[in-house]
Amino acid sequence: MSNRTLSLDDRTHEYLLSVSVAESELLRELREETAAENQFAVMQISPEQGQFMNLLLKLIGAKRALEIGTFTGYSSICIANALPDDGELICCDNSGDWTLMARKYWQKAGLQDKIKLYLQDASITLQLLLDGAFAGSFDFIFIDADKQNYPLYYEQSLKLLRKGGLLAIDNTLWSGSVADPENMEPGTRAIRRFNEMVKNDNRVIKSLVPIGDGLTLIVKDFE
Repeated sequence: MSNRTLSLDDRTHEYLLSVSVAESELLRELREETAAENQFAVMQISPEQGQFMNLLLKLIGAKRALEIGTFTGYSSICIANALPDDGELICCDNSGDWTLMARKYWQKAGLQDKIKLYLQDASITLQLLLDGAFAGSFDFIFIDADKQNYPLYYEQSLKLLRKGGLLAIDNTLWSGSVADPENMEPGTRAIRRFNEMVKNDNRVIKSLVPIGDGLTLIVKDFE
């Protein structure tokens, strides 16, 4: 037993993967192609996080989902695979190059009819959805985009999320840098500010889960 979260060394992490994670051949291929062809491959979520998010969507019976920051498509496949046949995932990204790989793997996975991609600044897409009467209609929203705009995406997402819906925000431990008072990099400072904002938001139920690079889970508790 332990009264604090276990720190994972490489051996323990490998064991966790071996007994818990059932990554599909398609997802493994996507992860490896991203690592081989993209210098920003570190932005891709881990297999254990993808599987965890897939489980969460199934637990809440999600039918309509939204992803802010798609990259090469790993997380979107994990999300879309958890949705029913008539489910819908809206993806927001501003990189046609990165999402070209995502489109290829959506096709391979047979998920292309479930996913709609908007290639523009996410805040514009979110506002279009709000203006289009989609407020309060999403079951699950995943934020994994530019950190400086997390507060904006957060507020827009809360308006789009249904009461009792689940919001997941990535990178909230920021490789541990948020705990280093001497680290004043812009991204680190942005995540610190965001974490404090969420901590003080009494409208929601929240928990920061130490999986991947830190995943903050939010349950919307208001209309």
